[in-house]
Amino acid sequence: MKPIRSLAFVVNGHKDGATALADELTAIARAAGVTTKQITRRPISPGFLRGCDACCVIGGDGTLLGAARESAREQVPIIGVNRGSLGFLTTFSSVEARAQFGELLGGAFRIDHRTMLDCSTRRGVHGLALNDILIKDEVNSRIVRLEVFADGEFVTEYTCDGLIFSTPTGSTAYNLSAGGPIIHPAAGVIAMTPICPHTLSNRSIIFRENVTLRVFNRSPESRLLVAMDGQRNLKVSTRSPVEITIAKARLPLAQRADYSHFSVVRAKLKWSGGLVEKG
Repeated sequence: MKPIRSLAFVVNGHKDGATALADELTAIARAAGVTTKQITRRPISPGFLRGCDACCVIGGDGTLLGAARESAREQVPIIGVNRGSLGFLTTFSSVEARAQFGELLGGAFRIDHRTMLDCSTRRGVHGLALNDILIKDEVNSRIVRLEVFADGEFVTEYTCDGLIFSTPTGSTAYNLSAGGPIIHPAAGVIAMTPICPHTLSNRSIIFRENVTLRVFNRSPESRLLVAMDGQRNLKVSTRSPVEITIAKARLPLAQRADYSHFSVVRAKLKWSGGLVEKG
């Protein structure tokens, strides 16, 4: 990749050590002649990344999700440095970031273009999600009846606590916790996983890349909540369906040249795969 000459930092100051690490990496960047700027507010302001060669996010996956929409719109690659817990998206550790930052600034990374979802709840109201879209009743204790159509064809009606529509990147997040499948990030599909469905045979469904999904609220007493990446909600018209497609924009995510998705999954989910001999 081209060397980085202009770098934005998005820092979660609530994460232990994030601010100090940002100061260290900023000093390395400036010593290399790189122009820098920093923000701690999330989601980041529209236009903040404009003109930047890359964005370094220091925090957890939630911090990165707060920068994802603007990164996708401006096509500015994100370098994710983990100061959180799991770190499926922020794949650089603090140690790796310190040791490799000079090389990263020189362009020693590759770009993964991650699928995002576009959600529309009424005419002109759209949102982007990197991980997932959650549709549920706005009152937590209520179940809801939701009808799903794929390209105009009726799929089924769910009586459930809600539906999760996930990208492959988000398959290891809420989708996985609800019993959904792990999907390779290059698959380019949408996973739909019901939350606590009242029919045991209702399981996840995988839809192709160019599908248009529409979800109708069939519970007259309910108002729907549509949450994007667990960070912001879209207002829902009572008569209009929620429409979900794969977005045209994709998130450019910077990774090491030797990045392995399954290596990350094995480490984060603590898979062993080996047989243990009993003495």
